[in-house]
Amino acid sequence: MQKIAILGLGSYLPDAVMTNDELSKLVDTSDEWITTRTGIKERHLLAKGQSNTDMGREAAVKALADAGLTANDITHVLYATCTGDYITPSAACLLCDKLGITGRYAIDINAACSGCLFSLVVARGLIAAQPEAKILLVAAEALSHRTNWQDRSTCVLFGDGASALVLGAVGKGKALAVMTDIETGTDGSLGPLLHFGGPCESGEVYKAGDPVGEDYFISMNGRDVYKHAVRNMAAISRDLLARNNMTVDDVDMLVPHQANMRIIEAVGSRLEIPVEKVYVNLPETGNTSAASIPLAIDEARRMGKLKPGMRILTCTFGGGLTWSAALFQL
Repeated sequence: MQKIAILGLGSYLPDAVMTNDELSKLVDTSDEWITTRTGIKERHLLAKGQSNTDMGREAAVKALADAGLTANDITHVLYATCTGDYITPSAACLLCDKLGITGRYAIDINAACSGCLFSLVVARGLIAAQPEAKILLVAAEALSHRTNWQDRSTCVLFGDGASALVLGAVGKGKALAVMTDIETGTDGSLGPLLHFGGPCESGEVYKAGDPVGEDYFISMNGRDVYKHAVRNMAAISRDLLARNNMTVDDVDMLVPHQANMRIIEAVGSRLEIPVEKVYVNLPETGNTSAASIPLAIDEARRMGKLKPGMRILTCTFGGGLTWSAALFQL
């Protein structure tokens, strides 16, 4: 199994914060209602005029500095997002421009909340083919731009944010961590449970000046998403551990997708991982989709919670439906 090294890590959250009390002025809800059902207390939101790739650049600059590299050292740019600035040009191309580089392999990867881990699979293949590669992986979401702020079932969940990782071959630089294995899964038949921006087959034609339709905004069947998320995150995590001759006792920290506290607790319970081993920053960020796992890992590192030799299990799910789990060794 090809292993890849994390050489640098960075993250960015917008300055603007919306608390549950502030949100309750926009929609019929309360801090108690949101907290008891989701565990979320506040979320960060983009400022007017600020874009997804603006956040991505901030995170990328930090990750490059952390790796002791410059943008010119980067050979490939992967951008995990489902809320890019445009459908085209890609966020990856726009980020290259904001970093002052051209001529790079640069693509977006849309696996919704699973985007960062799915992008690691792509990075692994690129590094296997080109061992000298230095890959910049950015995971960023501008979910506030796709949120219906009158829909209580979704607007309480999401926040904006970005993370970035500099990746390379093991032994080609000082590694913060090594990804030792990863697994992914999808089921497109469940796609309608969590979607926005379609359907393309509707035949709907919008003319300039028309208001956007409901399909523009995030739509989610929360009950069914919960069921599939918990089952698939737990199952793929167990399979990955078994493939590496590990048990949950060998895991020092679980960093799950920060989607909803009920999902996090249910996955931890199914895996029988002690709650003190589960890292959570959901209350302060909300669900930042593709950015959530690297945001949490970067925060844990800055807080001194990551120690040499630790083994970290991550798992996620997202629209598609998609799900994934990955193992890291510090």
